[in-house]
Amino acid sequence: MTWKTEWKKWSTHKELPSELKKQMNEMSETEQEDAFYKQLEFGTGGMRGELGVGPNRMNIYTVRKVTAGLAAYIKENGTEAQKRGVVIAYDSRHGSAEFALEAAKTLGAHGIKSYVFEELRPTPELSFAVRYLRAYAGIMITASHNPAEYNGYKVYGEDGAQLPPKAADVIVTHMNKIENELLLEVKDERELLSQNLVNYIGENLDQVYLDYVKGLQLKKAATNIHIVYTPLHGTGQKLVPQALQNAGFQHITIVDEQKNPDPNFSTVSSPNPEEAQAFQLAIQYGKERGTDLLLATDPDADRLGVAVRNNDGEYILLTGNQTGALLLHYMLSQKKEKGMLADNSVMLKTIVTSELGRAIAENYGVETVDTLTGFKYIAEKIEEYKREKNKTLQFGYEESYGYLIGDFVRDKDAVQAAMMIAEAADYYKQQEMMLYDGLIELYETYGYYKESLSSFTLKGKDGAEQISRIVNRFRKHPPAEIADAVVERIEDYQSRKRINLLTAQIETMDLPLSNVLKFWLQDGSWFAIRPSGTEPKVKFYFGVKQGTESESEERLKEVKASVIEMVESIYS
Repeated sequence: MTWKTEWKKWSTHKELPSELKKQMNEMSETEQEDAFYKQLEFGTGGMRGELGVGPNRMNIYTVRKVTAGLAAYIKENGTEAQKRGVVIAYDSRHGSAEFALEAAKTLGAHGIKSYVFEELRPTPELSFAVRYLRAYAGIMITASHNPAEYNGYKVYGEDGAQLPPKAADVIVTHMNKIENELLLEVKDERELLSQNLVNYIGENLDQVYLDYVKGLQLKKAATNIHIVYTPLHGTGQKLVPQALQNAGFQHITIVDEQKNPDPNFSTVSSPNPEEAQAFQLAIQYGKERGTDLLLATDPDADRLGVAVRNNDGEYILLTGNQTGALLLHYMLSQKKEKGMLADNSVMLKTIVTSELGRAIAENYGVETVDTLTGFKYIAEKIEEYKREKNKTLQFGYEESYGYLIGDFVRDKDAVQAAMMIAEAADYYKQQEMMLYDGLIELYETYGYYKESLSSFTLKGKDGAEQISRIVNRFRKHPPAEIADAVVERIEDYQSRKRINLLTAQIETMDLPLSNVLKFWLQDGSWFAIRPSGTEPKVKFYFGVKQGTESESEERLKEVKASVIEMVESIYS
């Protein structure tokens, strides 16, 4: 079916909302083709895209279609699955509340019960609610930290984790059987309420979740540590301040200009706690108050950004790798001191996350297990360990600002992480140190690990082809040398092969298939290539370790420049 056929189908649909009709009338031919040439993909992190009209955009019809696919998947698993129902939550974005209701109305048309949060809530609480209510699935309407013109749709399984690839593929198969998403049946909300097929949930569940979070506390707050927090116009305001207060932190200032939900994220260019611009107001607040710790969560409060003062009194943003290392070291040191560290302890991290975590874990006798990128793979391992009762999880994290401490949630959880990093800051303050001092102490102990990320955003049909060309070039014609260091081995997660280029030895890797390449250099440096599953991007990750900070920074620049030069030669 051509994009023009799809365009005609949508343009002649009599019930198309006026806003979508208006968009169709104002589109250029190039915009028309991009919105109608394909279906919005349901990929590794669910479905995410720009808001607008057409099958390649987020709108009520694409939401109905993926929900109908989910409904078919649930019905395949029997009447008990249908009765257990689906929990639905949403963030502060344009269309989020409407899309949540459309999902419930679509499920209701299939006789499937839904539990809908009455107001916006964080992603980790959605994950918790699926487990706590023993629902069969969960839906989170969010585009995480993407710009305001985006929204998305994540699906969670009965374990509270994002669906694994096999289950997601089943949903896609059912979606592909739908001939016309414009004609899918939905039920009226009032009718569903009367039939008990829609149930609204909220504050009671908040309290249960917060009690679980408080249960993770290792030490009560002992100092008058001052915290500035910003939810960046998102859902974090609902739970993060309360979680901190429950843990004994009483000096919390919330950035007033960013505390209320705002789908336009008006005070930032992007609501991403990984970026310095998102911290501008928090830093201003911190300077005015002499604050110890600055915290920011993204719109669905699954990612946490942290800023701390350095020895010059200036605020610096910690990377996800640095925050993860501080959390890991603090928790393992405290648990060892208290005799709480089990012999079968394990720490989970993704393949593109810093090797510093492995060094810390090894020092405490904790095993490190690598997973593919995406928190659902960490959650899969947690479920496996629970089932087989052979490992005790201590921590799971990824470089992209996602952390999990308590396994009552099966996705990254900024609420848990905010409480624990505040506890770590409080611990260091008792030693007359700052979190920054703790980080330098880790580097002096284990080596100066430095990491970096570069992304190439290539939108549209041509962009997807260019991304494919870049990845294929590295796969089929790998470089022999990068930045004056020999490439020693390649890990190809699509073929599951680890190839030693010096000895020609080939090993099989026990991980799911994924279109990711990782290259290890003889000096211990590495870089990885990964096309995004939810955005028109290809990401390049870099990691090095040297004896001093300046040496590490210089080596990182060299490796990065060498790889980017190769990429640009392919791209141009």
